[in-house]
Amino acid sequence: MTALLLLPLAVAQQEVWHGLLEVLLLLGAAMILGSLAERLRQSAIVGYLIAGSIIGPGALGWVSNQQSIFGIAELGVALLLFAIGLEFSPKRLMDLGKVPLLAGALQVLFTLVGGAAIVWLCGLPLPSALVIGAMVALSSTACVLRILSDRAEIDSPYGRISLGILLVQDIAVVPLMLLVTILSDGGSPWMIVRQMAVALVSAALLIIAFYGLFNHVAPRLLSLKSWQRNRDLPILLAVVMAMGSAWVAHWLGLSPALGAFVAGVLLAVSPFAVQIRADIEPVKTILVTLFFAAVGMFGDVAWLLQNLGLVCGVVLAIVIGKGSVTALATRLSGGQPQFAIASAFCLAQVGEFSFVLATIARGLGDEAGLLSDTAFRAIISATIISLLITPYLISMAPHAGARLAQLGRKSATPNPLAIATDVDDTDTHASIGREAIFVVGFGPAGQRASEDLIESMKDRLVVVDINSDNVAIARRYGLEAHIGDATQTEILEHARISRAAIVIITVPSPLTGRKLVHLIRYHAPDAMIFARARYHIHRWQLVQAGAHVVVDEEDRVGHQLAEDVQAALRQQGGE
Repeated sequence: MTALLLLPLAVAQQEVWHGLLEVLLLLGAAMILGSLAERLRQSAIVGYLIAGSIIGPGALGWVSNQQSIFGIAELGVALLLFAIGLEFSPKRLMDLGKVPLLAGALQVLFTLVGGAAIVWLCGLPLPSALVIGAMVALSSTACVLRILSDRAEIDSPYGRISLGILLVQDIAVVPLMLLVTILSDGGSPWMIVRQMAVALVSAALLIIAFYGLFNHVAPRLLSLKSWQRNRDLPILLAVVMAMGSAWVAHWLGLSPALGAFVAGVLLAVSPFAVQIRADIEPVKTILVTLFFAAVGMFGDVAWLLQNLGLVCGVVLAIVIGKGSVTALATRLSGGQPQFAIASAFCLAQVGEFSFVLATIARGLGDEAGLLSDTAFRAIISATIISLLITPYLISMAPHAGARLAQLGRKSATPNPLAIATDVDDTDTHASIGREAIFVVGFGPAGQRASEDLIESMKDRLVVVDINSDNVAIARRYGLEAHIGDATQTEILEHARISRAAIVIITVPSPLTGRKLVHLIRYHAPDAMIFARARYHIHRWQLVQAGAHVVVDEEDRVGHQLAEDVQAALRQQGGE
C-alpha cells in the first residue's frame, strides 16, 4: 500500500530529473555551438538557435518537451527587458520622443494590413491572412535588444527608434491575441471590448502598484545596513522583483516582458539600479540562452529541407517587406532617413511571440481554418531563419542606413507628412579622454586619498563603492560616484572604467583587490593601478596581478612607528 502511495511521487521526481536533463542538453549544446559561432566571429545567438534546431524534436529529438522549456525560457526575455528598463528612467524613456512611438504604431498597422493583403492575394482565406499579418507585425524584442546591448548601440539614434517600436509591439500583443479570438469566432464584439477595457485598467493598476513598490519599498530595503553586509539578500530581491513583475503582468493578462520592462523603468531612478542590473546578469544569461535554444526547437529540419524554396521566399518577403514598412513608418513619423533605414534593418524579422499566435491559430485551425499545417510550418521556419540572419542585418544597419540615405538624397523631395524629428544624429557615446582618476572603495582610506586630490583634480575623480553611505559622502564632496560592487563587470562598464588614467584601489580584502586589478587591467589596459595591501604577504600578489604601485600598510606603519620613535628620542635628548 505504501509503495502505491509513493509511486506518483517517484514518477513526478523522474519527470523532474528528465526535465533537468533536457535543460542541460540544451544549455550544453548552446554553449558548444555558441562558442563555435563566436570563434567564427559570428553572434552567439546564431549558435543557440542552431543548437535548439539540431537536438530538438525536428531533428535528433533529444529534447521533446519544448512547450515546458519555452515557458521557463520566457523568463529570460522578462529579465532582459527588466535589465534594459533599469537603464531607462521615466525621464529618459520620455526623451525617446514621439518619433519611435508613432513609428511603432504605424509599423504594426501597416505590416498587419499590408501583410494580410499580400497573403490574401496569394490565395489564402482572409482570416488566415490576418493571422499571418499579425504574426509578421511583431519583431523579436529579445534578439534585437540583446544584440544592440552587446554592441553598446541601444542608446544610438536608431537604437532608440528600434526600442520605441519594440515597446509598441509589446503593447500590441494583447490586441493581436484578441484579433485571433475574433477571427476564430471565439468571442462577441462586446466581449472583446470588455477584455480590452480590462487590459487597460490592469495596465494602470500595474503601473501604480509597481511605482509604490519600486520607488519606496525596495530602496529602503536595499539601504539597510544588514542588506549591504549580506550580498545574497540584494541578489534575491533583484530576482524576485524581475520575475515577480513578469508574473503579475501575466496574471493580469498583459505581456510578461512588458511588465518586467515597466518595473525596470520605475526602479531606474533608484541609486541601486546599476547594482541590481549586475546582480541579475548571471540568471539572465542562463535563461536568455535557454530561450533562444528553445526557439530553435520549433524548427523542423526535415520539412525545411524539403520546402527550402518556399521558406526562402517567405524569408525574403519578410525581410524586404517588413524592412520597407518600418522605414516608411519611421519617415512618416519624422525620423531621419539614415536612422529610419538602420532601424528597418534591425527589425526585419519575425518575433518570438509569433510562436504563441501561431500555436493559438493552429489549435483553432481544425474548426476555423485559421492556419493550415503547411502555412504553420512555413511561417515558423521562416521566423527561425529570420532570427538567424538578424545579427548580420544589425551589424550592417548603421553603414547601410548612411549609404542608402546618401544615395536617396540625390533624388529625394521633402516629406510633406513628416513632423519635426525628436532624434538627433549626435553620437551619444562621444569619446572621453583617458583622464579620469577612479577611487574604488570610499571608506576611510579612499576618503583620505581623495581629500588630497580634490583641490586640484576634483573634476577628474570618480568614486565606486557598494556602500550607499560612502557614495553619499562622495557626492557631498561634489564627486561623480556610483553605487555597486566593482568586482562585477557590469558596474565597471556603467562607470566607464575605460576612460581611467589612474585607478586607486583602497579595499582591504586581498582577494577583492586582486580581482579588481585583473578586471581593470582588462577593461582599462592603459590605466596605472595603485593598490592597497593590508598585510605585507599580499603585496607581491597584487604586483603579480598587475598593480603598478602597491602601498604596504605594515611597511608604512613600521616606517611611521620608527619615525615617531626617533622624533620622541630627539625630543627627550633636547630636554
